[in-house]
Amino acid sequence: MNLLSRRPWIWSFAGAALVWIAAIVFTGGHGAGGMLTAALSLAVFTVIVGIGQMFVITLGPGNVDLSLPANIGLASAVAMKVMDGDDSLVAVGLLAALGAGLAVGIVNYLLIWALRIPPIIATLSASFVIHSIDIAYGRGLQIKPPPGFADFTNIQFAGVPLLAILTVLFAILAGVALHRTIYGRSVLAIGQNARAARLAGVKVEPIRFATYALSGALGGLDGALLAGYFRGANVDIGNEYLLLSIAVVVIGGTSVAGGKANAPGVWGGALFLVLLQTMLNTYGASAGVRLLLTGLIIVAVITAAGGEKPGR
Repeated sequence: MNLLSRRPWIWSFAGAALVWIAAIVFTGGHGAGGMLTAALSLAVFTVIVGIGQMFVITLGPGNVDLSLPANIGLASAVAMKVMDGDDSLVAVGLLAALGAGLAVGIVNYLLIWALRIPPIIATLSASFVIHSIDIAYGRGLQIKPPPGFADFTNIQFAGVPLLAILTVLFAILAGVALHRTIYGRSVLAIGQNARAARLAGVKVEPIRFATYALSGALGGLDGALLAGYFRGANVDIGNEYLLLSIAVVVIGGTSVAGGKANAPGVWGGALFLVLLQTMLNTYGASAGVRLLLTGLIIVAVITAAGGEKPGR
């Protein structure tokens, strides 16, 4: 129990395992491996944006990036437009998607810093503007991804998606950056007490700028990868990641009060939610039921962790 209290993110992996077992029992053991492979494939996209959201939420109360769905939709269209179905332009398209996401993150920060708008309002307002641009730019866009890029997003080794392997490595690097670098420790310090961090010499505003820019860039990358995986861009391709990106962070053990984060838990939370949705689909539950249950789980996790506050 001491290990669980020090590493609460383990619960997210335990929950994912239990949901997987429940789904296997219901199906009589059929398709267990395929279910896990599909869960790993879909969890990748949630983990990428979840890590960006994790850094933002760790900055402290009120910090959240609500522009991610619109950001993902726009970046998917930008990536497909730049790649234009040509494998030789994949790198350029990925850079364009990263640039589009980075621009969104920078605009989010400028709204917060220059206009003193609360982050939740600033990023939500930005999402409406981005979505409008996305509709004008990407509506009706029928460009398919380059064949090589589409194949890359679907490569598997012994049933394990290559993107999942790369994303696990990325999550490890994010965890190291969070706890072993000046940037990561500064994010944690700001989340615990921004005023004390400033007095201790932490450059609060540059760190906030870098964090919102990071979240935006990861949203852009996610949009490009989603377009490759699903064989095309879509204005609404990122819609589900507003709730999911927050849910995996909370379920994974990151404190909504700021100052405490768990990069491994983002993977656990993503697998838990994807497997839960798979199980509910197996049971024939509607989309409304799935969303309701996800919301209830977030409330339950926040309530259970309510007594745990970062040091002030």
